[in-house]
Amino acid sequence: MTEKPIELTEAEWTIIKAVWDTEPCTAPAIQEKLFQGTAWTYSTVRTLMDRMVVKGLLAAEKKSNQTRYRTAVTRAQAQRGELLYALKHAFNGALTPMVQCLLDTNEVSRAELDQIKQLIAAHEKTRGKGGKKP
Repeated sequence: MTEKPIELTEAEWTIIKAVWDTEPCTAPAIQEKLFQGTAWTYSTVRTLMDRMVVKGLLAAEKKSNQTRYRTAVTRAQAQRGELLYALKHAFNGALTPMVQCLLDTNEVSRAELDQIKQLIAAHEKTRGKGGKKP
């Protein structure tokens, strides 16, 4: 059974990136870190972080009168969820048009193309050339 993809809102991405950079951390520290770019108040940040705890994105530990937060998901899990969401919703699950769209942006360097080719070659060796997983 595959795990359910993680989907984050834009605000949750903002919060979780800040938490990854400073964990363990408090809501006031995150609010201060994000204030210049977001103008979010402490109550907004605390509400978002508490909702993220309920969703399983953050873990919270209360010590005396302070709550310390840590991420409960890895960057790779969050990135995978975002990518799968885009693949499903923007490309109807079709990988080839998504890759073509990325290549058409001309933002992919020669070095990145070489890395992608190496990843595909390694993947083919471990799975065989038969396509989807058995």
